[in-house]
Amino acid sequence: MIGHHQALALLLFSAFVAVTLGITTWVSRNRQGSEDEFYVGGRLFSPMENGFAIAGDYMSAASFLGVAGLIALFGYDGLLYVVGFLVAWLVVLFLVAELVRNCGRFTLADVVAARMSERPVRIAAGTSSVTVSVLYLVAQMVGAGSLVALLLGNTGEAARAWAVIGVGALMVIYVSLGGMRATTWIQIVKAVLLLCGTIALTVLVLVRFHGDVDRLLLTAAERSGHGAAFLAPGLKYGGDWTARFDFMSLGLALVLGTAGLPHILSRFYTVPTARAARRSVVWSIGLIGGFYLMTIVLGFGAAAIVGPETMRGSNAAGNTAVPLLALDLGGGAESTGGTVLFALVAAIAFATILAVVAGITLASSASVAHDLYASLRRRQAKPRSEVAVARIAAVGIGVVAIGLGLLARDLNVAFLVGLAFAVAASANLPVLLYSLFWRGFTTRGAVWAVYGGLVPALVLVVLSPVVSGSPESLFPGVDFQYFPLQNPGLVSIPLGFLAGWLGTVTSAEIADEARHAEAEVRSLTGAGAV
Repeated sequence: MIGHHQALALLLFSAFVAVTLGITTWVSRNRQGSEDEFYVGGRLFSPMENGFAIAGDYMSAASFLGVAGLIALFGYDGLLYVVGFLVAWLVVLFLVAELVRNCGRFTLADVVAARMSERPVRIAAGTSSVTVSVLYLVAQMVGAGSLVALLLGNTGEAARAWAVIGVGALMVIYVSLGGMRATTWIQIVKAVLLLCGTIALTVLVLVRFHGDVDRLLLTAAERSGHGAAFLAPGLKYGGDWTARFDFMSLGLALVLGTAGLPHILSRFYTVPTARAARRSVVWSIGLIGGFYLMTIVLGFGAAAIVGPETMRGSNAAGNTAVPLLALDLGGGAESTGGTVLFALVAAIAFATILAVVAGITLASSASVAHDLYASLRRRQAKPRSEVAVARIAAVGIGVVAIGLGLLARDLNVAFLVGLAFAVAASANLPVLLYSLFWRGFTTRGAVWAVYGGLVPALVLVVLSPVVSGSPESLFPGVDFQYFPLQNPGLVSIPLGFLAGWLGTVTSAEIADEARHAEAEVRSLTGAGAV
């Protein structure tokens, strides 16, 4: 690519950064010392605003870059991510949204601690939330590295490294200065930009094929090099039984993981009532559903128009499929239209990454301060002290995410998010559902549910082909691969539920019926909710 592509894309991206930093600066002048302001923006957002913010939080680099890339490279099998990401919201809508809003204040641990011994439960849930958040952040960092390397016309390691470091620095600024209010408005702006950009690209792809979807699919299959197999299941996950179990594991993680993501759960606290939380989810389902339907068109459009050789030449995991598609749809590398469209898409994709990492960092820093720090102090932390710790935690989490992002730079971002979803579904979902619906659940059961899902999930990832034993792994030069599946969800999610049950039935503690009744009434009616 030539200089004017890079200059225009950088100009547009710089404009977005300037606007979002302006929002952050404006918000930081308001009262940010209180917990309510910093963690949940004062609970003042409307259902529509929060629905757009949830969509902005959820439609990440994995969605815009990774999913489209997987569909472009693997056809039908790439659609699993679209189905999993969307169906997961039904679990959130019917089982989680209202109940979480009524039972908690800021974090997942608030829901569980409402009827348990606070200290062990908060430490366990806080540890799990930070772990999930860091894994999710790594995926966004990898997407940032791929995108900026393409944007600068340099796929070298130095360009990717500086991109990851730059994103990390910006997310720390957003969170530490603006808190939830700034993060929410950044996510709303980003959601609008992303939806507009996706609609424009989808229309252009359909116009290229004169609205003939059959022709689009057949052309994509022909250019893929796989023929009819490209449009049938099995290209990525159908080779043998291991691949099929991997398929089931990934599907289970995607469908169940959303309800355990800390940065999604924290969004339900930014609205004033449980009814508003439910309406927020309805808004987000409509926005997210439309977006994922369009990513299918973009994925097959990239396969048909750009071709797999070009995509793999730019990024082996397919993370740059959409920007390359935009360049071609605009008229090619030498055209003004191609320059403008590529620059717009690249800037929107980068805005997507920045908005998502801000939300994740805020949720994880809240877990560090509100759950871990407050619990380890053994006495009530002052609100301003807790917010100060959250700001410091944002810096530390940013540094960790940058380091891991540099290490995992060659993996597909959608695949990395699948790992984060698996850990969330293994560690957070069992303790959340047991706390909400099991009358006899105890403190030991809660702690065992968290660690019984978290530890196996992490150990199985370390022992999987993701880390070692293959040319595509993080450490291709060594081999300590003992677990055959790339996603641990099929094993670790049942273990989390089993550990929670086992911890409860072996506990000498008698469940507090009064506290459960109080939590049940609060969750169902909102009486006494914050």
